[in-house]
Amino acid sequence: MTARFDLRAALVAGVALGALAMASGAAAATFRTTDEDARLAKLEAAVAALQSQVAQTQQVQAQNDTLAKQNAELKSEVGQLQAQVTDLKATTIEQISDVRQTADAQPKVSFVNGRPTFSTADGQFTAALRGQLQLDTAAYLQDAPGPTSTDLRRDGPALGASASNVDAGHARDLKDGTFWRRARIGVDGTAYGDWDYRILFDFGGSGVEDAGQLYEAWAQYSGFRPFHIRAGAWPQPIGLEDQLSTNNQLFLERPGISDVARNVAAGDTRIGAGAFGYDNYWFVSGDITGRTIGAVNTGTIITGTPGSIGTAQTYGDQVGFVGRGVVTPFHGDDWRLNIGVHGSYVDRPGDTAGPATNGLIPDTGFEIKLADTPELRVDGTQFINTGGIPARSADTFGGEVAAQKGPLFVEGEIETIHVDRSDGINSPTFGGWYVEGSWFLTGESRLYNASTASFDGPALAHNFSLKQHQWGAWEFVARYSDTDLNYDAGQPGTAPLADSIRGGEQKIASVGLNWYPNPVFHFMFDFDHVEIDRLSPSATAYSTPTGAEIGQTYNVIAVRTQAAF
Repeated sequence: MTARFDLRAALVAGVALGALAMASGAAAATFRTTDEDARLAKLEAAVAALQSQVAQTQQVQAQNDTLAKQNAELKSEVGQLQAQVTDLKATTIEQISDVRQTADAQPKVSFVNGRPTFSTADGQFTAALRGQLQLDTAAYLQDAPGPTSTDLRRDGPALGASASNVDAGHARDLKDGTFWRRARIGVDGTAYGDWDYRILFDFGGSGVEDAGQLYEAWAQYSGFRPFHIRAGAWPQPIGLEDQLSTNNQLFLERPGISDVARNVAAGDTRIGAGAFGYDNYWFVSGDITGRTIGAVNTGTIITGTPGSIGTAQTYGDQVGFVGRGVVTPFHGDDWRLNIGVHGSYVDRPGDTAGPATNGLIPDTGFEIKLADTPELRVDGTQFINTGGIPARSADTFGGEVAAQKGPLFVEGEIETIHVDRSDGINSPTFGGWYVEGSWFLTGESRLYNASTASFDGPALAHNFSLKQHQWGAWEFVARYSDTDLNYDAGQPGTAPLADSIRGGEQKIASVGLNWYPNPVFHFMFDFDHVEIDRLSPSATAYSTPTGAEIGQTYNVIAVRTQAAF
């Protein structure tokens, strides 16, 4: 502003001087010379220039005043806009916070490996749908059946046998075909964080599908970690193969001796209560067990087909005990070795007879029965079968070992089963063993499940995709098993002794190929070579010569299509 006022003063002074000069010039016009005229012209030109500059300055000043006014107005508008933006930001943040709080309070849905799981916002309550479909197809490669007079292949009980419970037809011509081995649907989850539950129904079967029954139903408290307390109905842990999920078995069925031993006091649908604990390097469990679901009307233990017989009300359910312990003494980054022991004890078999007429409770109402279908259930024929053994008690004891190194896996178990007879005859002991292994051709490894101390299926490196040239996981498997339900069987051609149990011996060699295209689907291809050695328990009941061989040797090809989540 000072510079602007100095310019104005100079201009005014210049104009005044110019006027004076013009006045002086007029007064002395008569005395001017040519030089003076030139000087006057220059002065007039300078005055004109100065006047032009004054006009321009005034114009610039007017423009500056206008710009200053506009600038002030813009500043005012900017301030108003900034205030609006601040208010909008605050409102938006509040709205976003409200939306997040609303979203956080809503139930959550996830699909881990295709399994729908619902949970509350805080995770205190969860419910996961569980489904399992297994369709088995098999072709039995047997010799052509002949007349029963010359074709002596038989099945059926060994003790108390009669013509009505010896099936010579299916023994000589096993059923080719298909059936739903498992068709399960249910839900499991947590409640209030420390409580777990499961409810599971099964419509599959052994040989034919069932009408459906409650398969698992239990509640569990997990607040004493690493220990858990459970009550209800479920397969109590006894044995290594017994604890392997049926979704991830190496073969379509468990080894014969494993199936026989597990069903003495545990097995599918067994009601019980107990506790288990584990971490990554040890596992221990103990349970008290009773009857199986669906077998309320029988006191006889039937292994391999729990809950499938009985019409009369029992006088007392079975009472048993089951235990298992596993340790990992050696392990590395991609390998581990597990060693374990397990066993069971039936303190009181189910009572089917009740008190005698004299008021005494007889021992004859308590029986133990051991039997198995040869590691495939498309045909449910049981070739090895002890029949009902009068018993005060029974026990099993087994050892287990499993080792894994990268894609290689091997496991084995040995079992003994002892029955304490109640009829004064020598008490029998039975046994068996198996060894099996697998190799993932595509490099995956079986995942270790610490909660069951067993090795489940693989984590797939790539799901099957033709477009991406990915083939899922492929696993080669092999197994040999031996199940012996004979006791003092005697020699061929001889009649059984008083304590003889001709339950038979079953030897099976198997190879297979498993394909896991993704976490939901699983396809299994098995080939079994089966050898059954069994002497006729009764020439009359079995319609055979005395001590005749009623076993057989055959092959079977089987395929399973599975979808499970």
